[in-house]
Amino acid sequence: MASETLARDVAGSGARAAARSNQSAGSTARSLTFRIWRGDAAAGHFEDYHTQVSDGMVVLDAVHQIQSESANDLAVRWNCKAGKCGSCSAEINGMPRLMCMTRLNQLDHEKPITVEPMRAFPLMRDLVTDVSSNFRQKKNIRPFTPRPPDAPDGTWRMAQTDVDRVQEFRKCIECFLCQDVCHVLRDHHLHDEFVGPRLLVHAAQLEMHPLDVIDRTGDLKDKHNIGYCNITKCCTKVCPENITITDNAIIPLKERVADKHYDPLHMLLKLFHHKDPGSAES
Repeated sequence: MASETLARDVAGSGARAAARSNQSAGSTARSLTFRIWRGDAAAGHFEDYHTQVSDGMVVLDAVHQIQSESANDLAVRWNCKAGKCGSCSAEINGMPRLMCMTRLNQLDHEKPITVEPMRAFPLMRDLVTDVSSNFRQKKNIRPFTPRPPDAPDGTWRMAQTDVDRVQEFRKCIECFLCQDVCHVLRDHHLHDEFVGPRLLVHAAQLEMHPLDVIDRTGDLKDKHNIGYCNITKCCTKVCPENITITDNAIIPLKERVADKHYDPLHMLLKLFHHKDPGSAES
């Protein structure tokens, strides 16, 4: 009984969402085929659905409509439908994208439009994946630690250029599309060893903050394994917020790690700094 009520609620929600989309979309209707992944971690398959779409609709509109018309039990995660919550991440025609920001007129209508879950994360059901590993890894990055205030009133003084540098990183909506496209996570599934581009952006936001005093280069090298990234720039390509992940976050972090832990002069100075003063006389 409870499952039937839940199915009706899901169907009703999908119908209302589709109706709102139809009201705001154009009036020219046509039939499209969507090839959607159905299943769970144990087994699954692609299933074709046919539905009427109109100008202005996005993939999430079509999925809601299919959910309302012919697949009441289709599991899909979404929230704002405005490209700001990062919930509706999926792979559309093999490309990691937000369903709510992918317009149907951008896609090829001559063949079925495939919609499948992100491949880098464990599948829960249908289009829903378990992205909790990202939040566990985020806890391992040492938090923001500011220097003491610069003035008696408890405030700080910062150059505007230093502030502007980290503002780009704050745009991240944690859709995890960059994580999905990263070959270290997607192909090798090293979620427990490599934090991935999203969390490297988070680390850059902290490391480059003009007030932060924590040195995270040792953690980036040994704990978060930044060396696993080979700068393919795939993460930058799929970011819906157009964050320049590779050039502005990952490469500067790699440079900091190299300067601190691999620069010969720095290593020599470090050796003399830690040398026992009495060892020269022995």
